[in-house]
Amino acid sequence: MCSLSSPADDTEMQWCRTSLFQSAGREDEERCDFLFKIILIGDSNVGKTCVIQSFRSAEVTELQHNTIGVDFTVRSIDVDGRRVKMQVWDTAGQERFRTITQSYYRSAHGAMIAYDLSRRDTFDSLPHWIQALEQYGAASL
Repeated sequence: MCSLSSPADDTEMQWCRTSLFQSAGREDEERCDFLFKIILIGDSNVGKTCVIQSFRSAEVTELQHNTIGVDFTVRSIDVDGRRVKMQVWDTAGQERFRTITQSYYRSAHGAMIAYDLSRRDTFDSLPHWIQALEQYGAASL
């Protein structure tokens, strides 16, 4: 079991935001002991991008534009003296982008499914998202 220790200040954490369209090779510049890729999926306009913002900087802006395709954020932390890098992939929830976003399921180590508590239809679509993970994700997902 590993425990997370709180950093003394924000300078001990390294934050990096990389767009899908930037060079993916840059993410390998930092050494890490573990790399985890987590995908964030769910219907459009349920707050996935706000979750990403909170993960990145603990600040959330309510008004967001819809994600087009896929975006990701990287956060590196120290856990029991080991450097752990987490990539959290924010996927577009719109139907027209689903063929693009499904290709990101295969290499994911984990997934989070988001829904809006004030919109029952987004909760009712959870079986769809679970089925998509089972269909397109790795067997260990």
